[in-house]
Amino acid sequence: MPAVTVENPLTLPRVAAPAEARQRPVLAVTTAPGGLEGEGFPVRRAFAGIDYKHLDPFIMMDQMGEVEYAPGEPKGTPWHPHRGFETVTYIIDGVFDHQDSQGGGGTITNGDTQWMTAGSGLLHIEAPPESLVISGGLFHGLQLWVNLPKKDKMMPPRYQDIRGGQVQLLTSPDGGALLRVIAGELDGHAGPGITHTPITMVHATLAPGAEITLPWREDFNGLAYVLAGRGAVGAERRPIHLGQTAVFGAGSSLAVRADEKQDSHTPDLEVVLLGGRPIREPMAHYGPFVMNTRAELQQAFEDFQNGRLGTIPAVHGMSEGGM
Repeated sequence: MPAVTVENPLTLPRVAAPAEARQRPVLAVTTAPGGLEGEGFPVRRAFAGIDYKHLDPFIMMDQMGEVEYAPGEPKGTPWHPHRGFETVTYIIDGVFDHQDSQGGGGTITNGDTQWMTAGSGLLHIEAPPESLVISGGLFHGLQLWVNLPKKDKMMPPRYQDIRGGQVQLLTSPDGGALLRVIAGELDGHAGPGITHTPITMVHATLAPGAEITLPWREDFNGLAYVLAGRGAVGAERRPIHLGQTAVFGAGSSLAVRADEKQDSHTPDLEVVLLGGRPIREPMAHYGPFVMNTRAELQQAFEDFQNGRLGTIPAVHGMSEGGM
């Protein structure tokens, strides 16, 4: 980890917050509980315990792995429905195949992102390819759920397959950090992800002792989740480590620093930075559906049960859970 990198970050555009930028304070640091998803692969629930008012427009995020599978162990999800939001699946290491009931799908690997706008609804499956199941190997990624505003919840489903080579690469003034802008923009540099809800998603790698202070839109919230390593966040340098999420308060910049010494198996601090403009609409969330009212949730379940979200080959079977 990570899959997308460069030999000399100083060849990249450099980003830093202006001196007069107001640093965001750290409101809380939470620790993600572990669990199992789909057919039994390990996840960390990154946003567990965080009030939705600090997450909006994000709903949930799971860190999948990092796990080294033995031959025969790799697992995925069964067929499952979605409606009313977007799933963002970012594969750092490993391979995942995805397929839907409308004929869409593909393979994502090492630094790729699959952005699925579920909209009005579809059935979906994610699984490791047969070759990985046979061989085993490293698997590590993220899945983020992004809410859709009421006006877009019933839009036609859409896919974006974003290859690792398409992300916008940036660095800090001293070259100590590599910033991968997957969606949104950072200091005018736009990532490839096209979003209905304005967000910024950045995967940052900080060398030991490196520090970044980045400009951050004041109308966005701010979150930082640690994929690996340890460091500190905010002007107060609040400690943070693997599996923890920092919630930032108001301001126009956010700061992250890597500890001088990292764990022996983790050379750098790996962190995902997220920001989005809150939708501030009522949210009704149950299982694979995210709507505005309980009545809309009930309608989604009825549509699923009556086959209106699509059909799949009978040999596969279906599940109402999944990611």
